[in-house]
Amino acid sequence: MSFEEDDESFEHTLLVVREVAVFKIPPRTTSGGHKCGEWLQSDKIWSGRLRVVSCHHRCEIRLEDPASGELFAACFVLPGQRESSVESVLDSSRYFVLKIEDGTGKHAFIGLGFNERNEAFDFNVALSDHEKYVKRENEKEAGGEASDEGQIDIHPAVNHRLKEGETIRINVKNKPSTGTGMLSAAGLSGGVSGAAKPKTLGISPPPIGGGKIRSPLPPPPNDPAAVRMTSASHGVGLKGPKENARRSTDSLSDLSQLEVFLYFLLSYICFC
Repeated sequence: MSFEEDDESFEHTLLVVREVAVFKIPPRTTSGGHKCGEWLQSDKIWSGRLRVVSCHHRCEIRLEDPASGELFAACFVLPGQRESSVESVLDSSRYFVLKIEDGTGKHAFIGLGFNERNEAFDFNVALSDHEKYVKRENEKEAGGEASDEGQIDIHPAVNHRLKEGETIRINVKNKPSTGTGMLSAAGLSGGVSGAAKPKTLGISPPPIGGGKIRSPLPPPPNDPAAVRMTSASHGVGLKGPKENARRSTDSLSDLSQLEVFLYFLLSYICFC
């Protein structure tokens, strides 16, 4: 029986268990599954080493002699056929049923037993790792074929270099020589441009008032000057004509000395 791999495939050992037991099992009486409780210790036919080997898309469970490495039996797990090649028993997590083949199309079922639970757990993990590996390889191959068929170069390489004899011409607008370009655009220039009449800027004079210029902000509430002005404004209507006459004469004090002198000079000339 030959189990040598093909030239295109490779072997990768996933698990090695030093000692396992192989049992001769009776035919399955029910459709529910096998039970290891039905196997007697007298049905043990072999013990030795187990190796789980990944051969590209195929996984092999090899039962070998630990001393000589001679192959006793092999179970082939093909993609998608794990359940038909390796079956767990109903009454234990350490025992399995393997479907072994002799390479000529003949097969038989044997019982496989591990001494420890963790060895049986590692056996299941190794088979699952191989299935994941096969799935990744299939997706990679499918994705590579799809990318090769549907790949479109939407960014072709373009050579932007100038060829021999080619030149580039750039038109630059002349800036105005005077600094009134911005003002002319806004219609505020004082000069004459063409036949248009110059526009003059008109500034309105400040408002004429007899009193002082007042601040738009109200004075603070504790300002003594503001208190005096407020009390004075409130007492204007209560005072008599003498007080009003006195305020009219006091208004002369706000004038400058020159204005007072001219005022008295004109009054003197009128009386004369």
